[in-house]
Amino acid sequence: MRKIELVLRELLYLAFEEKTRKTTQAHLASRLQVSLSTVNLAISHLRKMNAVNIAKRGLTIVNPKKILYYWASIRTLDKDVLVKTRVEGDVADIEKSMPSNVVFGAYSAYKLKFHDQPADYSEVYVYASNPEDVLQRFSPKQGPPNLIVLRKECPTMTLAHLFVDLWNLREWYAKEFLNSLEEKLDGLLA
Repeated sequence: MRKIELVLRELLYLAFEEKTRKTTQAHLASRLQVSLSTVNLAISHLRKMNAVNIAKRGLTIVNPKKILYYWASIRTLDKDVLVKTRVEGDVADIEKSMPSNVVFGAYSAYKLKFHDQPADYSEVYVYASNPEDVLQRFSPKQGPPNLIVLRKECPTMTLAHLFVDLWNLREWYAKEFLNSLEEKLDGLLA
Protein backbone atom coordinates (compact mmCIF):
# COMPACT_ATOMS: atom_id res chain seq x y z
CA MET A 1 0.00 0.00 0.00
CA ARG A 2 1.37 3.40 -0.91
CA LYS A 3 1.89 6.04 1.79
CA ILE A 4 -0.83 8.21 0.27
CA GLU A 5 -3.24 5.31 0.71
CA LEU A 6 -2.29 5.08 4.39
CA VAL A 7 -3.38 8.72 4.76
CA LEU A 8 -6.70 8.00 3.04
CA ARG A 9 -7.18 4.91 5.22
CA GLU A 10 -6.57 6.95 8.37
CA LEU A 11 -8.98 9.72 7.35
CA LEU A 12 -11.68 7.14 6.70
CA TYR A 13 -10.90 5.34 9.96
CA LEU A 14 -11.45 8.65 11.77
CA ALA A 15 -14.75 9.23 9.96
CA PHE A 16 -16.23 5.72 10.19
CA GLU A 17 -14.78 4.08 13.29
CA GLU A 18 -13.84 7.01 15.51
CA LYS A 19 -16.79 9.15 14.36
CA THR A 20 -14.71 12.32 14.14
CA ARG A 21 -14.20 14.48 11.11
CA LYS A 22 -11.58 16.87 12.44
CA THR A 23 -7.83 16.36 12.55
CA THR A 24 -4.60 18.06 11.57
CA GLN A 25 -2.00 17.28 8.98
CA ALA A 26 0.65 17.13 11.71
CA HIS A 27 -1.43 14.62 13.68
CA LEU A 28 -1.83 12.41 10.59
CA ALA A 29 1.88 12.57 9.80
CA SER A 30 2.83 11.71 13.37
CA ARG A 31 0.29 8.90 13.73
CA LEU A 32 1.27 7.30 10.42
CA GLN A 33 4.99 8.07 10.70
CA VAL A 34 5.06 9.71 7.27
CA SER A 35 6.24 13.13 6.19
CA LEU A 36 4.02 16.18 6.24
CA SER A 37 4.56 16.49 2.49
CA THR A 38 3.07 13.00 2.00
CA VAL A 39 -0.01 14.01 3.98
CA ASN A 40 -0.22 17.28 2.07
CA LEU A 41 -0.02 15.47 -1.27
CA ALA A 42 -2.73 13.01 -0.26
CA ILE A 43 -5.15 15.66 0.91
CA SER A 44 -4.47 18.00 -2.02
CA HIS A 45 -6.44 15.59 -4.26
CA LEU A 46 -9.23 15.44 -1.68
CA ARG A 47 -9.32 19.21 -1.39
CA LYS A 48 -9.81 19.59 -5.17
CA MET A 49 -12.83 17.29 -5.07
CA ASN A 50 -14.29 19.01 -1.99
CA ALA A 51 -13.93 15.93 0.18
CA VAL A 52 -11.99 17.85 2.85
CA ASN A 53 -11.76 21.46 3.97
CA ILE A 54 -8.39 22.79 5.05
CA ALA A 55 -8.16 25.69 7.49
CA LYS A 56 -5.43 27.18 9.68
CA ARG A 57 -6.42 25.01 12.63
CA GLY A 58 -6.63 21.72 10.77
CA LEU A 59 -8.73 19.85 8.29
CA THR A 60 -12.31 18.69 8.27
CA ILE A 61 -13.56 15.61 6.46
CA VAL A 62 -16.55 16.90 4.49
CA ASN A 63 -17.47 13.85 2.43
CA PRO A 64 -16.07 10.47 3.53
CA LYS A 65 -17.76 8.65 0.64
CA LYS A 66 -15.83 10.71 -1.90
CA ILE A 67 -12.61 9.75 -0.14
CA LEU A 68 -13.72 6.12 -0.05
CA TYR A 69 -14.50 5.99 -3.78
CA TYR A 70 -11.31 7.87 -4.63
CA TRP A 71 -9.21 5.38 -2.67
CA ALA A 72 -11.08 2.44 -4.20
CA SER A 73 -10.37 3.79 -7.69
CA ILE A 74 -6.61 4.23 -7.15
CA ARG A 75 -5.96 1.06 -5.13
CA THR A 76 -4.03 -1.66 -6.93
CA LEU A 77 -4.51 -4.75 -4.80
CA ASP A 78 -2.32 -6.91 -7.05
CA LYS A 79 0.76 -4.91 -6.05
CA ASP A 80 0.37 -6.13 -2.47
CA VAL A 81 0.02 -9.82 -3.34
CA LEU A 82 2.92 -11.85 -1.98
CA VAL A 83 1.60 -15.35 -2.69
CA LYS A 84 -1.34 -16.93 -4.53
CA THR A 85 -1.74 -20.66 -4.07
CA ARG A 86 -4.23 -23.48 -3.91
CA VAL A 87 -4.49 -25.33 -0.60
CA GLU A 88 -6.52 -28.26 0.67
CA GLY A 89 -9.77 -27.57 2.51
CA ASP A 90 -12.79 -25.33 2.39
CA VAL A 91 -12.66 -21.69 3.48
CA ALA A 92 -13.69 -22.45 7.06
CA ASP A 93 -10.80 -24.93 7.43
CA ILE A 94 -8.35 -22.52 5.85
CA GLU A 95 -9.48 -19.65 8.10
CA LYS A 96 -9.19 -21.83 11.24
CA SER A 97 -5.65 -22.84 10.27
CA MET A 98 -4.32 -19.28 10.01
CA PRO A 99 -1.64 -18.07 12.43
CA SER A 100 -2.82 -15.49 14.96
CA ASN A 101 -0.65 -12.71 13.53
CA VAL A 102 -2.48 -12.44 10.18
CA VAL A 103 -5.14 -9.87 9.41
CA PHE A 104 -8.05 -11.32 7.48
CA GLY A 105 -9.12 -9.42 4.39
CA ALA A 106 -12.02 -9.43 1.97
CA TYR A 107 -14.72 -12.07 2.53
CA SER A 108 -13.24 -13.55 5.70
CA ALA A 109 -12.87 -10.09 7.27
CA TYR A 110 -16.48 -9.26 6.44
CA LYS A 111 -17.72 -12.55 7.91
CA LEU A 112 -15.69 -12.09 11.11
CA LYS A 113 -16.68 -8.45 11.54
CA PHE A 114 -20.42 -8.78 10.90
CA HIS A 115 -21.06 -12.49 11.68
CA ASP A 116 -22.74 -12.71 8.31
CA GLN A 117 -21.89 -13.43 4.70
CA PRO A 118 -24.02 -12.14 1.82
CA ALA A 119 -22.82 -14.97 -0.45
CA ASP A 120 -20.71 -18.11 -0.39
CA TYR A 121 -17.06 -17.59 -1.27
CA SER A 122 -14.13 -19.81 -2.08
CA GLU A 123 -11.01 -17.63 -1.55
CA VAL A 124 -9.32 -16.57 1.67
CA TYR A 125 -7.41 -13.29 1.61
CA VAL A 126 -5.01 -12.55 4.47
CA TYR A 127 -2.45 -9.87 5.22
CA ALA A 128 0.80 -11.25 6.65
CA SER A 129 4.23 -9.85 7.40
CA ASN A 130 5.84 -13.14 6.46
CA PRO A 131 4.00 -15.38 3.98
CA GLU A 132 6.07 -18.38 5.12
CA ASP A 133 4.26 -18.27 8.48
CA VAL A 134 1.03 -18.89 6.58
CA LEU A 135 2.28 -21.32 3.95
CA GLN A 136 3.96 -23.71 6.39
CA ARG A 137 0.50 -24.66 7.65
CA PHE A 138 -0.70 -25.85 4.23
CA SER A 139 0.29 -28.17 1.42
CA PRO A 140 0.00 -26.34 -1.90
CA LYS A 141 -1.67 -28.23 -4.74
CA GLN A 142 -2.61 -27.67 -8.37
CA GLY A 143 -5.63 -25.60 -9.31
CA PRO A 144 -7.01 -22.08 -9.11
CA PRO A 145 -5.70 -20.13 -6.10
CA ASN A 146 -7.91 -20.13 -3.01
CA LEU A 147 -5.38 -18.60 -0.58
CA ILE A 148 -4.04 -15.13 -1.32
CA VAL A 149 -1.44 -13.63 1.02
CA LEU A 150 -0.98 -9.86 0.86
CA ARG A 151 1.70 -7.59 2.36
CA LYS A 152 0.68 -6.57 5.88
CA GLU A 153 1.25 -2.89 6.59
CA CYS A 154 -1.53 -2.23 9.08
CA PRO A 155 -2.32 -4.10 12.30
CA THR A 156 -6.09 -4.17 11.77
CA MET A 157 -8.70 -4.20 9.02
CA THR A 158 -10.79 -1.03 8.96
CA LEU A 159 -14.21 -0.74 7.36
CA ALA A 160 -12.86 1.49 4.60
CA HIS A 161 -9.94 -0.84 3.91
CA LEU A 162 -12.37 -3.74 3.67
CA PHE A 163 -14.57 -1.77 1.25
CA VAL A 164 -11.63 -0.82 -0.96
CA ASP A 165 -10.33 -4.38 -1.11
CA LEU A 166 -13.77 -5.77 -1.98
CA TRP A 167 -14.15 -3.07 -4.64
CA ASN A 168 -10.98 -4.34 -6.32
CA LEU A 169 -11.78 -8.07 -6.35
CA ARG A 170 -12.91 -9.83 -9.51
CA GLU A 171 -15.03 -12.66 -8.11
CA TRP A 172 -18.74 -12.24 -8.85
CA TYR A 173 -19.69 -12.45 -5.17
CA ALA A 174 -17.47 -9.50 -4.28
CA LYS A 175 -20.34 -7.31 -5.45
CA GLU A 176 -22.71 -8.95 -2.95
CA PHE A 177 -20.30 -8.27 -0.08
CA LEU A 178 -19.63 -4.76 -1.34
CA ASN A 179 -23.32 -3.85 -1.58
CA SER A 180 -23.96 -5.11 1.93
CA LEU A 181 -20.96 -3.23 3.33
CA GLU A 182 -21.98 -0.05 1.53
CA GLU A 183 -25.39 -0.18 3.25
CA LYS A 184 -23.67 -0.51 6.62
CA LEU A 185 -21.36 2.44 5.87
CA ASP A 186 -24.32 4.56 4.75
CA GLY A 187 -25.92 3.79 8.11
CA LEU A 188 -22.81 5.03 9.92
CA LEU A 189 -22.89 8.31 7.98
CA ALA A 190 -26.62 8.95 8.46
